[in-house]
Amino acid sequence: MASITLDRIVKAYTPEVTVIRDLSLEIRDGEFMVFVGPSGCGKSTVLRMIAGLETITSGTMKIGDRVVNDVHPKDRDIAMVFQSYALYPHMTVYDNIAFGLQIRKIPDAEIKSRVQQAADTLGLNAFLDRKPKALSGGQRQRVALGRAIVRNPSVFLFDEPLSNLDAELRVHMRAELSKLQRSLKTTTVYVTHDQVEAMTMGHRIAVLRPCGKDPSVGNLTQCATPMEIYDAPANLFTAGFMGTPKMNLVKATISDDGADVLACGTRLPVSPPFRDAARRFKGKDVVLGIRPEHIGAAHEIDWHSDTSITGTVEIPEPLGHEVIVHFQVQGQTISGRLRSHASLPAQGDPITLQVRTEAMHLFDPVSEQRLS
Repeated sequence: MASITLDRIVKAYTPEVTVIRDLSLEIRDGEFMVFVGPSGCGKSTVLRMIAGLETITSGTMKIGDRVVNDVHPKDRDIAMVFQSYALYPHMTVYDNIAFGLQIRKIPDAEIKSRVQQAADTLGLNAFLDRKPKALSGGQRQRVALGRAIVRNPSVFLFDEPLSNLDAELRVHMRAELSKLQRSLKTTTVYVTHDQVEAMTMGHRIAVLRPCGKDPSVGNLTQCATPMEIYDAPANLFTAGFMGTPKMNLVKATISDDGADVLACGTRLPVSPPFRDAARRFKGKDVVLGIRPEHIGAAHEIDWHSDTSITGTVEIPEPLGHEVIVHFQVQGQTISGRLRSHASLPAQGDPITLQVRTEAMHLFDPVSEQRLS
């Protein structure tokens, strides 16, 4: 096992096109680190630089104590699982898993032992004589995992390995991958655009965004545990990206005495964590963040609220166990969560929901950072 250190990494294809800017991050030994972000944010590029498949424009990358900027991919002691499985169609499952060991001239007895151990771990014993065309998508993905496992690498790299699977199988494979990583305790870097995968699998999450042309803007917006990111997003990008449905972010103003937030025609008392910051921002514009689960019907909520907000229903989204309702309040769209669909609101209906004000988040609209 090994840690991975990224020190001011830059990847530029031309002087005008910079994909990764000034990325510094420490991935701990044995950690499951998830890179998450929208398409084009550079997360796969970072993974490919760790693997040695992309050159680094500037900065230093270490695996363990060794600088690997100029080390060939085969000498980095990493194993990578790709989105497309990349199995050899003319080989059996056994041969696909064993191939990497065979080209390294590992003794046949050891190859057989390692393949058998991987097959036991991944539940592939019944499929070792089959070829990939006779396997389901989930089985093919497990073969790709087995090919990586038998290498006993210092680092696993996963590039959106579940995106080709159906929803039910993705849920199953998320759990399987998490159990596998806990069992092997191998340093793992996992790339995804799926927030649910990031929240459920990662020890820590690194949230990335496109760095654009502004030289002061980097890709990394926040790196923390899943619940730290969910409960205390460091900036507007993280707040708006992490969460399904996403956090409500609305224009607001701090009252002249710093005690309240004025948003959507409603006065909300500032929650305790933000009182000092609100006094510094008296009379100034801010961005108010409230997650949909903290806006609900009075007869359903299990938290105290003296504050309500009234609007007109735009779209109700019944999900069976709950209803996400999007409603218009003074020109701004707000999302709330109803726990029952017994009285499903219709488009155009008036609706009044309670707000859990102690769960609010406040952000500076200029710097886009969380008020502290």
